[in-house]
Amino acid sequence: MPPRRRLFAGPALRALRQRHSLGQAAMAARLGLSVSYLSQLENDDRPITPMVSDALAGAFPLDWNPADAGGAAHLATLRAAIADPLFADLPAERQSLERAAEQQPGLAERFVRLHAAYRRSEEQRLIADEAIGSGVPGGGRLPWEEVRDWFHDAGNYVDPIDRASEALADTLDAEPIPDALLIHALKTWHGVDVVASGDETTAHPLRRFDRARGLLTLDRAMPQATRRFFLAHQLVSLSLADVIAQVRHEAELVSGEARRLLSVGLANHAAGALLMPYVRFRESARACRHDIDRLCQRFGVSFEQACHRLSTLQRPGARGIPFFFCRVDMAGNITKRHSATRLQFARFGGACPLWIVHEAVAIPDRILVQLAETPDGVRYVSMAKGLVKPSGSYTRSPRRYAVALGCETEHAGDFIYADGLDIASRAAATPIGISCRLCPRSDCDQRAFPPADRAIAVDPDLREVVPYRVL
Repeated sequence: MPPRRRLFAGPALRALRQRHSLGQAAMAARLGLSVSYLSQLENDDRPITPMVSDALAGAFPLDWNPADAGGAAHLATLRAAIADPLFADLPAERQSLERAAEQQPGLAERFVRLHAAYRRSEEQRLIADEAIGSGVPGGGRLPWEEVRDWFHDAGNYVDPIDRASEALADTLDAEPIPDALLIHALKTWHGVDVVASGDETTAHPLRRFDRARGLLTLDRAMPQATRRFFLAHQLVSLSLADVIAQVRHEAELVSGEARRLLSVGLANHAAGALLMPYVRFRESARACRHDIDRLCQRFGVSFEQACHRLSTLQRPGARGIPFFFCRVDMAGNITKRHSATRLQFARFGGACPLWIVHEAVAIPDRILVQLAETPDGVRYVSMAKGLVKPSGSYTRSPRRYAVALGCETEHAGDFIYADGLDIASRAAATPIGISCRLCPRSDCDQRAFPPADRAIAVDPDLREVVPYRVL
């Protein structure tokens, strides 16, 4: 057996300590090391041992990324794959995984690739099952579904656009970026004037851009955070037009409408990245344990915008917590969704009725939390809040919906909304599913439809909550 490679990562370790504003004594105490030993590690006088690497991963789970691109990379991906409940009966100790990754790196890589292919096939099977169960002919995708799935496949993060927006934010050099500065940039950089809509008794588009006249008209009734977002949207649409066009050109979309929708979606992504620049937003989110109200105050954005931005923090080498995010309307339709976790949303129809997001729609401006468990045994901490967007007139109904944000329980310590939940209790978790048609649970009192892939039995002389038994 070839000798185990020793890992020297002094500069990475020192950069990690400085990024968290820790002195050597504080860092050593956090890792359970002596100051002299830590100094030797930072100066590459000693290698990073597996025990030290484990301590770093425990203390800095989102930041510790060993500079070794070989065995450590294989080990990280192998550990992520084997965390799937599908392999619950397999040994997951670090020593066993290290041995597999180091002795058989090719086999470890193929195992990871096979698992990724399995997850993709499962997602495709769920999509097909939903299409059959929902009656959608052929499971064909509408233009907005094409774009939604494109963002999902991209991990809800578009690196060239995100980085270009961050550079643009550095140019503006303000936090939060005020409306006046965005209006000034539109005028001086692109010759665009901004005006508010006129007659308040008449419904107006939220945003209208007249390219020939260089005139941007915004509905005067919209909330300030929405107005700021539309100003940012227009600025990045013009300032980053070439970058957006290149990404759109490389996207494999079928219809012209889908490509135009993608342009809008990319501009929205860029607007969020302009108002909430990646590095500063990620650091602020971690410092306040992802307290969304505090993030809204610092960056001058809405609750929904901050939640959405948290779900996009997937930059390689500087990832945020893997979150799922969705928006649900009064009818239970999922109108916006993304998941960086193992939780996947229903492609057709609504979400599980046991999920707290449905209750949040009916209770605006109150944050609800929930510990939930999916049929595969993975548990999540969910936060949901009902929101109301005013219309500006009694004659126009306000928009009512709820947003939800959540993560797997292994990140609960960094998610302020998990405080007070009994994470360790198995009985405390609410059993949820993707949707009734895809959920295998046979004892759910809230089931609306039987599973699409299971037979049922009906006993005329027996009635329980639902009039059948799932076989």
